[in-house]
Amino acid sequence: MNNSEQVAYFDHAATTPMVPEAIAVMAEELARTGNASSLHASGRGARRTVEEARELIAERFGARPSEVVFTSGGTEANNLAIKGLYWARRAQDPARNRIVFSSIEHHALLDPVTWLAKHEGAEIDMTPVDATGRILVDELRAGVERDPTTVSVVTTMWANNEMGTIQPVADVVRIAREHDIPVHSDAVQAAGYVPLDFGASQLDAMTITAHKLGGPVGVGALLIRRELEATPLLHGGGQERDLRSGTLSVPLIAAFAAAVDVTVARQAETVERIEGLRRRLVEGIVRVIPDAIINGDPEPGPDHRLPNIAHVTFPGCEGDAMLMLLDAQGIECSTGSACAAGVPQPSHVLLAMGYDDVAARGSLRFSLGHTSTEADVDRLLEALPAVHQRAQKASLVRGAS
Repeated sequence: MNNSEQVAYFDHAATTPMVPEAIAVMAEELARTGNASSLHASGRGARRTVEEARELIAERFGARPSEVVFTSGGTEANNLAIKGLYWARRAQDPARNRIVFSSIEHHALLDPVTWLAKHEGAEIDMTPVDATGRILVDELRAGVERDPTTVSVVTTMWANNEMGTIQPVADVVRIAREHDIPVHSDAVQAAGYVPLDFGASQLDAMTITAHKLGGPVGVGALLIRRELEATPLLHGGGQERDLRSGTLSVPLIAAFAAAVDVTVARQAETVERIEGLRRRLVEGIVRVIPDAIINGDPEPGPDHRLPNIAHVTFPGCEGDAMLMLLDAQGIECSTGSACAAGVPQPSHVLLAMGYDDVAARGSLRFSLGHTSTEADVDRLLEALPAVHQRAQKASLVRGAS
């Protein structure tokens, strides 16, 4: 493909382009000098920028400024939440060695949990999901109530990154509260697309990151209640409530806040527009590929699914083959989580939903965002029939060999 040709980008769930306001703020801050921990004028200026960003992010997500702990992104925030809470709770009571979490978590949470099981003696209690990718609340309750005195932490994502399915976070919190168990939610995919109010949710900790909502890669935050004890992963200068040591990146934090400000302010308008694009997309896919299967919750809305993700199974095709054929035409999408891209294994999310290996391998995720247009959707729909046909033929040839 010629570099001058415009790409039709359908991978906003992996990362979305920075909004112009965030780029402008970041460029301005990159030209300044100042460590936010220094006491001289440049340091105080940097600290002021950081604290103003902290206040804005807290306000937009219903938190207190002291509850916003800056990290390098969602993965670090998830690790800090799950490891930090597990270690702190187990130190208070060695019997609390159980972690209750869902079977569809992103690898940024799944992998720390399995690491704790392998290296720190954690017992994993995995909650199953239904056919739309939503956790079964009764199963989660049963897992907790099997012996609540042994549970250190409960965690469930706010919205699934592959299906877009919204999780019953309020129900999870209600169950955990009955037994004084802290609850964390990975809200990385939800931020910017559904209303998030950390205080009203009664969560104990919540993960957000900049690059999913129009900010830069390399900065995120863990919103965590001030009175909650968590063991830090990093030790050093004691920055960020002594939970996350390290010199703060003022340009990244300032750009993060600018992106949050713009994205949350435009959220209602953006969601309506993107939901319309998604409807145009899925109706078009079913029209041109009649046997295509649209996965996840069919109902729109903040209690059902995200407006920007369409997950589609193409029977008889390999998702990787379709992805590369589309990519050759300047149309970019995903076979699932970007963190698992290139790994030759079916999605653990689809397997948890009851799909077999073949169906799980024959699926694509199309995710829209603030730069998506009707022209992008039409371009994909125009290319899809020929791509599907070629992928089917390739699959048949492999099956016969």
